[in-house]
Amino acid sequence: MLAGSETGGRPAPSDQIMKRLNLLCLIATLLAASSAAQTAAGKRVLVYTRQTATPASSYIHDNTQSSVEAIRKMGAENGFAVDASEDPGVFTAANLKRYGALIFSNTHNEAFQTDAQREAFQNYIQQGGAFVGLHAATTTEREWPFFVSLIGGKFVRHPVLQKFVVTVQDATHPSTRDLPASFEWEDECYFHDSLSPDLHPLLFTDSTKLNDPERGKYPSSLIGQSVPLAWTITTGGRRVFYTALGHKKEMYSNPLLVRHILGGVLWALGAAR
Repeated sequence: MLAGSETGGRPAPSDQIMKRLNLLCLIATLLAASSAAQTAAGKRVLVYTRQTATPASSYIHDNTQSSVEAIRKMGAENGFAVDASEDPGVFTAANLKRYGALIFSNTHNEAFQTDAQREAFQNYIQQGGAFVGLHAATTTEREWPFFVSLIGGKFVRHPVLQKFVVTVQDATHPSTRDLPASFEWEDECYFHDSLSPDLHPLLFTDSTKLNDPERGKYPSSLIGQSVPLAWTITTGGRRVFYTALGHKKEMYSNPLLVRHILGGVLWALGAAR
């Protein structure tokens, strides 16, 4: 009998093994997503969007509503509730106890109006509350050392909005594991001063490949020649996720950015490992 006739046209054993492995991987991915949604169930996040203009820094992003809508959709699909506000009056000890994470989405300049609000925010973080910052969040409270240390740095500049290559530094994090190893992205490439030594980079871009006439300015913004674009901070019991991506409002319907932010939010909530 011919060697191939014993299987009667069935796939070779190696093909069957690969199909089974692929099926197992798919099942594992679905189970992980289901587990994350179940873990997030019943939790609540606050999306804070306050922007204030000053003579020195007057730009106001038009993307906050789009980001809120995107996060509401994430919550509906993953089992966590979403509140949104631009009112600094939400920062009281009693109110903040309701939230598993605070999300500062493109906040700008003074986030708070009183020392009592700052104290409520600081106590929330020091008592184990999680924090997520999106894009312009690092332009917030740049004169308050606690906030700068918390978020990981303070914005100082960006070259003109342009396309650049984003590279994944850590593909194991929930915010990056579903992203391509590298991808082209159009955005404002943020440079930060006072970068925290505790930040764990997730995404970066090569500063030498940017269209940037001021290249070399603020070398403290770099790690080697790389500009960190997303990171986590977990020292001291903190659970902080920040991404610089997300300048344009239409980006918040881009599946790539949605997956990235969702992974960061679920991780902050302790619902994804």
